[in-house]
Amino acid sequence: MVLPVPIAAATGAGALAGAAYLNARFSLAHDLLFFRIFGATLFRLFRAGRAGRLNVFYVLEAQALDKTTGAKPFILFEGRAVTYVEAYEMVLRYGAWLRECRGVCEGDVVALDYQNSDTFVLLWFALWAVGAKPAFINYNLQGAALAHCLRAATAKLAIVDPRVAESVSEDVRREVPGMEFVVFTPELEAEARGREPVRYPDAVRAEREPTDMAMLIYTSGTTGMPKPAIISWAKVYVAANMSSKGTSAKPSDVFYTCMPLYHSAGSCLAVGSALFLGATAAIGRRFSTKTFWKEVRETKSTVIQYVGETCRYLTVAPPEIDPVTGENLDKKHCVRAAMGNGLRPDVWDRFKDRFGIDTIYEIYAATEGAAGLWNPSRNSFAKGAIGRFGLVSGALSSLRTTLVRVDNETELPWRDPKTGFCQRAKTGEAGEFIVWLPADDIKKRFQGYYGNAEATNSKIMRDVFKKGDAWFRSGDVLQWDSDGRVYFHDRIGDTFRWKSENVSTAEVAQILGLHSAVQEANVYGVQLPHHDGRAGCVAIVLDTPQVNAQVLSSLASHAMEKLPRYAVPLFVRLVKELGAQTTGTNKQQKHILRQQGVDPSKVEGDVLFWLKGGTYVPFRPTDWKALEQGAVKL
Repeated sequence: MVLPVPIAAATGAGALAGAAYLNARFSLAHDLLFFRIFGATLFRLFRAGRAGRLNVFYVLEAQALDKTTGAKPFILFEGRAVTYVEAYEMVLRYGAWLRECRGVCEGDVVALDYQNSDTFVLLWFALWAVGAKPAFINYNLQGAALAHCLRAATAKLAIVDPRVAESVSEDVRREVPGMEFVVFTPELEAEARGREPVRYPDAVRAEREPTDMAMLIYTSGTTGMPKPAIISWAKVYVAANMSSKGTSAKPSDVFYTCMPLYHSAGSCLAVGSALFLGATAAIGRRFSTKTFWKEVRETKSTVIQYVGETCRYLTVAPPEIDPVTGENLDKKHCVRAAMGNGLRPDVWDRFKDRFGIDTIYEIYAATEGAAGLWNPSRNSFAKGAIGRFGLVSGALSSLRTTLVRVDNETELPWRDPKTGFCQRAKTGEAGEFIVWLPADDIKKRFQGYYGNAEATNSKIMRDVFKKGDAWFRSGDVLQWDSDGRVYFHDRIGDTFRWKSENVSTAEVAQILGLHSAVQEANVYGVQLPHHDGRAGCVAIVLDTPQVNAQVLSSLASHAMEKLPRYAVPLFVRLVKELGAQTTGTNKQQKHILRQQGVDPSKVEGDVLFWLKGGTYVPFRPTDWKALEQGAVKL
């Protein structure tokens, strides 16, 4: 029977409405994305493993030899374009130089101490081409920290960017006996480029398992010396597919990153995504609010990457004005999506609205982590969430990941006194994010830290829900709500107790960040003489150099109105510039601030205030002395 047109139209409209409702109710689109990411990853890993080509060098080779991608730009950097064919040939030349002139063999670890550049990428893939493993060194490191990272890699060779060669001092060299340091000067680079391109036999690049080591990437070292995390081939595949599928990217897209390539965000997520798609990676040497959008426009980038406080710094920076037309250039770009991790809820909409960004793709992952989360968002429903699940993907994820209640005294997962087992957090309750590991073969899911069994074992928790099971500890406290959204609550160790209450530094910073005068807020707990627990303090950057009583009173009123009384910071430390306490990936650091506390003699000339009479007033050395003498009770 043929339905009359009006009835057929109504039926079709009803079906569409029903489908839209089901998608909204159960987040079916997120289920589909979940299966697309893991399906594509497993398929490519299976195919590469079966062919004996797990090494990602083969992905570059395939793109270079493919007629549709070979002539396309793979890398854009400071006005230069390197096509896939050119990159492949140069990788073979550099590989021949490394093997024949520097004695690099398959399985060797080679330290790469380099700023972002096309040369960094070519050296990285040249090491893979000869079966070696790069260890990416944070080029900002000097002295003992640099020597520690070089020793931890057990490398015999370090290739150093001429721009950072001064950091490799004689003291550093003495601390790493037996290591050869090669500064890759223009003369040496010309020598390497002049070699005949050699494609060594596949046996040189033989890898047995997807879990074999591809490279070493170091943790940020915010609470101690950086640790080299083993990045497996499987993790490189997952990262590339997670960011490319999550942003619905196509070969025509251009991924822009100025995040450091020594970190997995810049290397695996951004460059990796472009490579696996046959798209283009536009690379900035370093992050700067003055050059970010200029480079994005020049490269016609369509997907940009952020980490940590990057979006905050871009949002509070003054707009760029065209000197000829006087036009505001904030929305003069080709960007359709921003991907990364650490975009806070108080910045989320301001960043999207100011720069006209359609999609935010927030990712939660750690360099050494055993699982990741993601949240593609085009509206306010999942604003601020670090992950999001549909009905099916949520059910499947809950079999391998969960949140467990935390003991606030020990900062460890809480265990039932009777059974000794942990307890899952309820929906909406904060708990530490943990990931299931195969107890009899941990390395299938968690490869750990290179040469550091103690650090590796510290991340593994056993007998969690039953005898003999094993789980990876993330160290992060998250919340999972009834709509499948996952939110970051705080990092274990950052949460502090005051007046017998737990204070989330992330929550307080988010609330303070909503104040119109606040450009950045870094919240932490400080120990005070004659007081239990830690009092709240915020290192803050305001939008005006002239701090007056009105601004301080407004800030205090805002905090007291929006936060529980115990969570209102008792101290304010006025810092001079954005990013003063951040890592190279724009992630806030707190440990130095905590150590300095609120002793005026230790805050490096910053101005301190404390909460008195409903406002913030100057905190002077005499006030600190009164605290030391026990004359003040807060």
